[in-house]
Amino acid sequence: MSEVYLNGKFIGMVDDSKKLIDQFVEDRRKGKIESGININHNQEIDQVEIWSSSGRALRPLIVVKDGKPLLTEKHIELLNKNEISFFDLIKQGVIEYLDAGEEENAFVAFFENELTPEHTHLEIQPIDIVSLCTSLVPYGNFNQSTRLNAGSKNQKQAIGFYASNFLLRMDMDVSLMHTPQVPLVQTIMHEVSGYDKHPSGQNFVVAVLTYDGYNMEDASVISKSSIDYGIGRSSYYRPIISEELRYSGGLIDEISVPDKDVKGYRSEKDYIYLEEDGIIYPESEVKEGDVIIGKTSPPRFLSSLDEYNLATSSRRESSMTLKHGEKGVVDFVMLTENQEGNKLVQVRIRDQRIPEIGDKFTSRHGQKGVIGLVVPRADMPFTASGIVPDLLFNPHSLPSRMTVSHLIELLGGKVGALAGRHIDGTMFDSEPEEVLRKELSSLGFREDGTEVMYNGRTGEKFKARIFVGNMYYLKLKHMVANKMHARARGPIQLLTRQPTEGRAKEGGLRLGEMEKDTFVAHGASLLLKERFDSDKTIIPICEQCGIIAIHDEYKNRSYCSICGENTKISNIELSYAFKLMLDELKSLGVYPKLILEEKY
Repeated sequence: MSEVYLNGKFIGMVDDSKKLIDQFVEDRRKGKIESGININHNQEIDQVEIWSSSGRALRPLIVVKDGKPLLTEKHIELLNKNEISFFDLIKQGVIEYLDAGEEENAFVAFFENELTPEHTHLEIQPIDIVSLCTSLVPYGNFNQSTRLNAGSKNQKQAIGFYASNFLLRMDMDVSLMHTPQVPLVQTIMHEVSGYDKHPSGQNFVVAVLTYDGYNMEDASVISKSSIDYGIGRSSYYRPIISEELRYSGGLIDEISVPDKDVKGYRSEKDYIYLEEDGIIYPESEVKEGDVIIGKTSPPRFLSSLDEYNLATSSRRESSMTLKHGEKGVVDFVMLTENQEGNKLVQVRIRDQRIPEIGDKFTSRHGQKGVIGLVVPRADMPFTASGIVPDLLFNPHSLPSRMTVSHLIELLGGKVGALAGRHIDGTMFDSEPEEVLRKELSSLGFREDGTEVMYNGRTGEKFKARIFVGNMYYLKLKHMVANKMHARARGPIQLLTRQPTEGRAKEGGLRLGEMEKDTFVAHGASLLLKERFDSDKTIIPICEQCGIIAIHDEYKNRSYCSICGENTKISNIELSYAFKLMLDELKSLGVYPKLILEEKY
């Protein structure tokens, strides 16, 4: 007897679990049962599980009976003629969807010539076992699994041509590659997904070579002339949005150039870019702190008297400005209404991004790295035929990571560039490496992809031959211009008087316990005196009762609220956060007494 569960709930018992499953699957293939419902026998605990819930990943497989697939040549002919569809094959039981549970009881063959009578299913295409992004990695079956995952993830962060109507869209924080290209080494998925309509990378000439250690730790060395020609150049778009909010009592924000009597008025110079309607004009160059949309709001707190006399209460300034570290050109201004019918203004800022030291690039095989050095073309190594690589890739990042597909793509890209065709690198079904080697040899190059190269600075011939070829490289959205951050003094929080947090708020860089340990380990422990005084404050303490005393700035006198004036009061230096903690303890009714010692 086996227990039967439906979506995890017990529904009964069955004598012959195999008979139940066989009957269920047969009925599903005949169309009597919905194709998305799965059944499997969990043999370890002897229970039949039926699943019909949403959120399960299903994948299609060709049904196999007696070692032969049910999909025939006739089916394929009819599909090509558009006389039947994929869904007709599901209704006929030729193809069925399995979930992770039912796949446990299935025996799936990769290729048709591998079929045996024991097999229950056949892959439609072996590339089906990976996702869309992963299937874009050429020669992925030659890669180590972790790197294949990384290559898949990296492609999602690549800058490309993300939408053709980008000029009409107000997208948050997007980049657009100026001259994206279609890869030389492709997979079947590039064709299926229409990748040529939204590419996200460029074909670089890459040499596997170190350069004075500037490409250690995965960094890459890039040629300055390649950057000047437009490699990796992109635009960064960001909208600034403001709306006229409505408040209780009929009060409303107003988008306009603020009047001089407004509370918090900046200066006339700050509103220089605004037109009469209070909105900046397109194509104006702006930098941090510049007002983009002028706005005034009603006062935040109305006292009981002011509520009856709204005319006298001055409005406050609440304009939208560019945040710390931002700059650009006003690209597009849009005026519209939101769902409530309030005026909504959206201003899009664009900023050209030219590759610089610290910008992140990657191949499609998880071999990511930042630019470590930009080298003038004259100093770059060159081949015997005068080819100067765009990028130098460190050979040390290959042996331990085992990304063999990275090397095969370099070879394939070279063949594709010389032969003027796309190379098929589809996983499990690619052009074999031997064929690429023969073709490269017939094109007049060494079959292993290596070439004699010369030192760009001395002109000397390198002792070793250098592996050089063409490769599809992607520029990732992690650019140093978005991340660069430094501060000396700046804004502090109201409560703790410590620096604010975050780059946009011009915040400080916090040093924790571990960072403190590194200073001590370096023998620079005195540096901590400087590092840990961001909220240093001087506080009067009564030496008699140990409570924080009061200093009257106006009368220039100090006294204790408990002991009065006839007591010794000392000014001591401590962290404001500690002073705050003492105040909070006092609010709980705890007496925090500070016992002072003489400082000799």
